[in-house]
Formats: sequence, structure tokens, C-alpha cells
Amino acid sequence: MNPLERAGARPGPPFLVTFDGRPVEALPGRTVAAVLWAAGITSWRTTRDGGRPRGVFCGIGVCFDCLVTVNGRPNQRACLVPARPGDVIGTQEGTGHAD
Repeated sequence: MNPLERAGARPGPPFLVTFDGRPVEALPGRTVAAVLWAAGITSWRTTRDGGRPRGVFCGIGVCFDCLVTVNGRPNQRACLVPARPGDVIGTQEGTGHAD
């Protein structure tokens, strides 16, 4: 049996965010990381040295591997930031600041 059915839980209606210019469907209550994972996106940051891809590592806000730019603000931990309708999410390159 589906655990959602057992609990009688029903998510609210989906809404859209954008990731690197493409629309992504999100459900209320999900973090930015959960929204991206659900869409099959597993990397949304590159390292300062070497430009290696990164995504979620710890998932609880302890590390900083999941940094992403949300609504023009760099260095947001995707595992902690709740997704909101209309959010503009972008891959963070390096430090997220113009050099």
C-alpha cells in the first residue's frame, strides 16, 4: 500500500519554478533540492577549483555541496530552502559571485 494513502496525505497543487531557464514542476513543502531531484537533476553547482559538478551530499544543511542560486541570491543551501512558486533557480558556478 502507498504510505500516502495510509496516512490520508495529499500534496497541494503543483506549481512551477525554473531551473537554468527551464520550467520544473514542484510540490508544496519540498525543498529546492527535493524539487530538482524529483525532476532528475542531480547536479546544480560546480566547484571553485576544477569546475567539478556537485549536488546534495548530506541533505541536512551541514555541508555546503548543494549550494545553488535562488532568485539571484547565490550560496543558498538547496536542502534547506523551501521551493516557492515562481522561484528562479540557477546552477552556481564556483563561489556564485562575479570575479
